[in-house]
Amino acid sequence: MNKLGILKNKDVAFIIIDIQESLIPVIDSVDEIIKNTNILIKGAEVLGVPLLVTEQYPKGLGATHSSVELPAGQKIIEKSSFSCFGEEKFVKAIKDLGIKSVVICGIEAHVCVTQTVLDALNHNLDVYVVADAISSRKAVNKQIGIERMRQSGAFIVNTEMVLFQLLEVSGGEAFKAISKLVK
Repeated sequence: MNKLGILKNKDVAFIIIDIQESLIPVIDSVDEIIKNTNILIKGAEVLGVPLLVTEQYPKGLGATHSSVELPAGQKIIEKSSFSCFGEEKFVKAIKDLGIKSVVICGIEAHVCVTQTVLDALNHNLDVYVVADAISSRKAVNKQIGIERMRQSGAFIVNTEMVLFQLLEVSGGEAFKAISKLVK
């Protein structure tokens, strides 16, 4: 485990959890969550970071919301467990990627996000929770979720921290593209 929270581009994946149609209308600060999730998605494309996207029971909660700008052909992993790690396809995808770290965004912070974070830590992954790209129906639930994840060993970060830490240096086309995303 990485005690300092240093992210490296070669061994990380971004996980987008359950930003779905029927959940969006009731989520606190939803516009910020969508905006920052889309910045992370575009940043992942620039940096070559793989994305894993989940949907909790899409028959009942709907598909990933149309405002989330997923890359063309992005595979979605359906799940019924709150933790992404309760779905074998997700666990296999993590193993196949051979990563050491996960950057997590999505909803709800105190349920699916927290349970996924705890399981990721239990799988000896370094976990980075993007605080400005997670939320719950109530702000207090988000805050309690963040505190619980921090207590368990997750690194609490924001969108810009993640992208610039993965970038490492200024200059070049990737830096220009990331800088444009966060302005």
